Amino acid sequence: MAERMIPVILAGGQGTRLWPMSRAARPKQFLPLTGERSLFQETLARVSDPARYGPAIIVTNADYRFLVAEQAQEVGAALAGVLLEPVARNTTAAIAAAAFHAIRTIVPDALLHVLPSDHAVMTDENYWATLEIARKAAVSGRLVTFGITPTGPETGYGYIEAGTEAAPGLCAVARFVEKPDRERAEAMLAKGGYYWNSGMFLLGARAFLEECAALSPESHAAAEAAVRDARVDLDFVRLDEAGFAGAPNISVDYAIFEKTAKVSLVPVAYSWSDLGSWDAVWKVSDKDGAGNVAWGPATLSDTRNSLIVSEKAHVAVDGMEDIAVIASEDAVYIGRLSAAQRVGPMVKALKARPETAGLTEIHRTAYRPWGGYSSVLSGQRFQVKRLFVKPGKRLSLQKHFHRSEHWVVVSGTAEVTVGETTTMLGENQSIYIPQGEVHRLANPGRILLELIEVQTGSYLGEDDIVRIADEFGRA
Repeated sequence: MAERMIPVILAGGQGTRLWPMSRAARPKQFLPLTGERSLFQETLARVSDPARYGPAIIVTNADYRFLVAEQAQEVGAALAGVLLEPVARNTTAAIAAAAFHAIRTIVPDALLHVLPSDHAVMTDENYWATLEIARKAAVSGRLVTFGITPTGPETGYGYIEAGTEAAPGLCAVARFVEKPDRERAEAMLAKGGYYWNSGMFLLGARAFLEECAALSPESHAAAEAAVRDARVDLDFVRLDEAGFAGAPNISVDYAIFEKTAKVSLVPVAYSWSDLGSWDAVWKVSDKDGAGNVAWGPATLSDTRNSLIVSEKAHVAVDGMEDIAVIASEDAVYIGRLSAAQRVGPMVKALKARPETAGLTEIHRTAYRPWGGYSSVLSGQRFQVKRLFVKPGKRLSLQKHFHRSEHWVVVSGTAEVTVGETTTMLGENQSIYIPQGEVHRLANPGRILLELIEVQTGSYLGEDDIVRIADEFGRA
């Protein structure tokens, strides 16, 4: 059997170009954009064959650690480590940290298949055939990047110009090209020999770190220190902040692949998309006879080549073409589908204004390792939320300095601790938690627990929580 590859899945990005669905607290890789499973889960599924792969290493933002753990558990994926980045430092430091971790904990000559967590990829026979070409090249010491055969003059992707063929299916790299304007993209396609830069790599951990030490020594030193001084937190590995913060904020393309003499290109022709914009989502989705994609409650009339996505509100669209309507619980985006790249600048504008910044960070429904909550209504000195707690889960033992809470059980069974007293509550029963009182909520049942929470007080922010004990390591 050929040596098994170790998947390294990069899952720390925020995907703001898919706003308002993708936000800082729950970015696109954790959303189901191409089916019932999230993009992260689809990526885990692609590397699930034990004949080809060992358990995956995940590199992610510390804020996403429970999303990663929960979604991996849902699809039964074993993980070799979840590395938590204390600060964002781009892909060079992330891959270097994963390489050090693999060498230390898995195998000294680990072969890493580096994958973004938010791409849509068709794994047909061609996919596996080109992966085997890349694997053999990586075993021989090459740092392999995958180039996607372009299907049009896309301006949202970087390009790679292929050099001479070194072996069947394996080429040298002539140069990397920044995202072009349309005229230049059309010229490159007409000339031929140019491929979209996929951001996927296959490389030996030692070979990569040798090049990293030579070409980006600050990244190498920072990643080595971050892994050496990391600490284990539950099922996660917290990279040392002092070490990791010393890495430059630079992509692996700039730092390594554009400079190294060891780079090789494997051109591929399978279906691929980075799903970096709403028009990219539309392109990979099943369409009706008029070219429309509609998810959620929607009615379309005399509408063509459009994307309609709605979480709850019923959206009616009449007499439109080339339109994107994306309706989340608390925000709606409407724009030309063909100009969907403009969502990014709009998100930056929203983020710059205090009154709209929150719309780029959190959803009305926030997810936690125990379940989550939805904001229902808020006003001066009061707030109403819907809480949902998974079976067998419980919140931290906590108290609030500035608010009182009243809980009403809608469905399920609640175990509520207030001070020294523990009470079991069923449907339509309620309890009051005074300001400053130590309390805890748990779901001892087998079905989802749902409550309505009414908060009253002088300050209702989420940071008014003092955690005394917590099974998720947040106390």
